[in-house]
Amino acid sequence: MKVLYLVHRLPYPPNKGDKVRSYHLLKHLASQHEVHLGTFIDDPDDEQHLPRVRELCADLHVARLHPRAAKLLSLRGLLTGEPLSLPYYRHAGLQAWIDQAVARVGFDVVVVFSGVMAQYAPSGLRRLVDFVDVDSAKWRDYAPEHTWPMSWLYRREFTKLLAFEQRVAAEAACSFFVTEHEAALFRELSPGRHLRVEALGNGVDAHFFAPDPELASPFAADELPLVFTGAMDYWPNVDAVSWFARDILPALRQRFPALRLYIVGRAPTPAVQALAGEAVNVTGGVPDVRPYLQHAAAVVAPLRLARGLQNKVLEAMAMARPVIAAEACVRAITADALPGLLPAEREADYVERVSAMLSDRTAADLVGRDARAFVLRAYTWDAHLAGLDRHLEAA
Repeated sequence: MKVLYLVHRLPYPPNKGDKVRSYHLLKHLASQHEVHLGTFIDDPDDEQHLPRVRELCADLHVARLHPRAAKLLSLRGLLTGEPLSLPYYRHAGLQAWIDQAVARVGFDVVVVFSGVMAQYAPSGLRRLVDFVDVDSAKWRDYAPEHTWPMSWLYRREFTKLLAFEQRVAAEAACSFFVTEHEAALFRELSPGRHLRVEALGNGVDAHFFAPDPELASPFAADELPLVFTGAMDYWPNVDAVSWFARDILPALRQRFPALRLYIVGRAPTPAVQALAGEAVNVTGGVPDVRPYLQHAAAVVAPLRLARGLQNKVLEAMAMARPVIAAEACVRAITADALPGLLPAEREADYVERVSAMLSDRTAADLVGRDARAFVLRAYTWDAHLAGLDRHLEAA
């Protein structure tokens, strides 16, 4: 089939949550179909990866997006009544390429990754939309954490973007969310609407994320490393590490003086950089996150504003490490008790569960191996993305 694939960020390298999913979706589509990709680059470092993406595509158009300028231009939405997310991703060059490609190629289906890209979906063409998360709900969750005028702006974005998402879902042959919980939330926010909505889960590349004796430890021999991974310009990640370093880490260091928190991820904000000190190491971007995961005493994901399924948790489990994560993150992965994946909510929960893993390293290694076995059993990409195939075949 001839597939038009629209993605809000170049789906490579798979080094952050949305790009992990969009890349594996691209690979899955390209293995069976002719894919024409329209996307954005918002990080100049990604330019070097264009040859790899071109290998997977019959055609590729990349629009350059400058985040600071896009934020200013997005304010047009206040005048037009739109959610600000739409003009943020509006680009005349990308629209022109899509119009020309539709006329030239004759697509069978358009696959949209991230709801905001649905503004480019050609009318009259069968449409499959991967919302991933209920993006509008993220803005609702942000509002109480900020003061006016940002709190007002976030509430406005929730209302406007939700209305747009509902229109998009009504026009789609099917819409997908990363977990059944996210799909249920969207249905709950859309009462009385008969929308075709399904869960389409994430997977993990357990061949790449696998313990390897050749991976040398990046840690000093006399320290006890606790690791958090993620894009460190993403507000929920910033909030998570700030809260952990301020309210949880001091109590842990009283019990384990050699303990040090490693915050591993690209583009740390000034707030994250300010955490660096004797107890915290902020690495910034690293060439390979696997040594940090493999040699960690434990991995934490204390996300208070988490949405959907967290790839960072699956990757740590695949590396056979015990993970202590927010209850919402755990529920998104499994409803059953799993010794290698421990839920926590309050500060005391994290102190207790991290302490248990640090106190018995042999037991921690055993439950880490159980965590990897669970991922191998339940979270392969092919098994999850096969749920998309029947909707493609219907085209």
